[in-house]
Amino acid sequence: MSGIAQVICQLREQLPPEVTLIAVSKTHPADCIREAYVVGQKDFGENKVQEIVAKHDVLPSDIRWHMIGHLQTNKVKYIAPFVYMIHSVDTPHLLTTINKEAAKAGRRIKCLLQLHVAAEESKFGFTPQSLLEYLSTSEWQSLPNVEICGLMAMATNTDNRAQIADEFNSVVTTFSQLKNTIFASEPSFSQICMGMSGDYDIAIASGATMVRIGTRIFGARDYSQTN
Repeated sequence: MSGIAQVICQLREQLPPEVTLIAVSKTHPADCIREAYVVGQKDFGENKVQEIVAKHDVLPSDIRWHMIGHLQTNKVKYIAPFVYMIHSVDTPHLLTTINKEAAKAGRRIKCLLQLHVAAEESKFGFTPQSLLEYLSTSEWQSLPNVEICGLMAMATNTDNRAQIADEFNSVVTTFSQLKNTIFASEPSFSQICMGMSGDYDIAIASGATMVRIGTRIFGARDYSQTN
C-alpha cells in the first residue's frame, strides 16, 4: 500500500463517520489521486478550473470533484457539466452565474456559501451579516439549478488554536441560525465545511461535517504539476 493510501486509511479510522474527508489534490498529479482512489477515496478538492478539468478528463468518472478555490464567474461554464460541489460561493452574482450554467448543463449543482471569519483580509466570503441580509431576500430562492447545502469557511493562518476555535464556532453559530430560520424546511442545508491539515481536529470538535486535507495526505504541493 502506498504512503498516500496509508494516510487515507488512517484518516478514515480517525474521523467520525459523519465527517466527509475531502482530499485536497491541487497541484498534485493524477497518479497521486489514483493512489487515494484505489482505497476508496472518492471526494477530491481542487482550486483551479484548468486543473480540475484536466484531471476530470483522465480520472474515473465516479470521482466527486469539489471546487474549493476562488471561482471567477467567467470560468463556471467549464466545470458546470461535472463538478459535484462548489465550496467557494462568495457573492450573489457567482451563485446566479452557477445557476445559469447549471441550467445549460441540465444539472442542479450543490453549493456551499463561503463565510469570511478569518482575520486576514485576503480571504474571500460573505460576512455573517451580509450573508444574512442576502438570504433574507427572495433572490436566491429563484435559482432552481443550485442547491445550497451549507457553509464553508477558513480560519486565520495562525498557531493560536483558541482563535481558530473561536472562528470555527462563529461559523457554527451562523449555520445554526440559518438552519433554524431560513433553511428550517430545507434538509439539504446540512454541511459545515471547515478545517484543513493543521486544524481539522479543532474544526471537527466545533461541528464540521466536511474537512479538506491535502498536505497530510499528499505531502508538500508540487507546483510543477498541472494535471
